[in-house]
Amino acid sequence: MRNIIFFGDSLTAGYGLPAPQAFPALIQQKIDALGLAWQCINAGVSGETTAGGLQRLPAVLSRRRPDVFVLELGANDGLRGIPVRETTQNLQRIIDEVQRQYPACRVVLVGMEFPFDLGPFGAHQFVRYAQEFKAQFRPLAEKNGLDFVPFLLQGVLGRPELNLPDRAHPNAAGYRIVADNVWTVLQPVLQR
Repeated sequence: MRNIIFFGDSLTAGYGLPAPQAFPALIQQKIDALGLAWQCINAGVSGETTAGGLQRLPAVLSRRRPDVFVLELGANDGLRGIPVRETTQNLQRIIDEVQRQYPACRVVLVGMEFPFDLGPFGAHQFVRYAQEFKAQFRPLAEKNGLDFVPFLLQGVLGRPELNLPDRAHPNAAGYRIVADNVWTVLQPVLQR
C-alpha cells in the first residue's frame, strides 16, 4: 500500500464537515473504486499558514512515508496579507524538504486564488496582491517539475449553494467538485 499525504489547511481538513466528506476521503473512494493500492492520509489543519506548515512538516513526514505529497497551502497567508514572496519561499522550502527526505516522492502542488474580488471597491493594492498571489503557484510548479492543480476551488468559489454559510469553505456538494479538480491531475500520477 502506497501513501498519498494531503498536506494543507482547512480546505484539506474538511472544515465544518464530517471527515468522510473532505476531498481526501472522496479521492480515497475514487482510488478504491479503481482497485488501486493507495492510502489517502488527510494531514490538513484548519488555520494553517505556509509558515505553520513548514514547522509541522517534520512531524508529518516522520509518521508516514509519502509516495505522493499533495501540497495545498497558502489560502490563510492570503487572508492575512502575508507577502507573496514569503509564501512562495515557504512553499519552496516544504517542497525541498519533502524531496530531500523522499527523493522518489511525487509532489503535486495545488494552486489557490485570493478569495475576494475587491476590484469593484477600488482597492487597487488588494487587486495587485490578489494577482501576485494567484500568479505564484504555476511558476513554482514549473520550476520544480511538479504536477499542478491550477485552482482547488474551481467551480466552487463564489457559489453559495456549494459553500458553507461562511462562504469560504465548501459544503459536501462543493467538495465533490473539489475532489474532481484534484483527481483530474492526481489520477495520472497514481497510474504512472
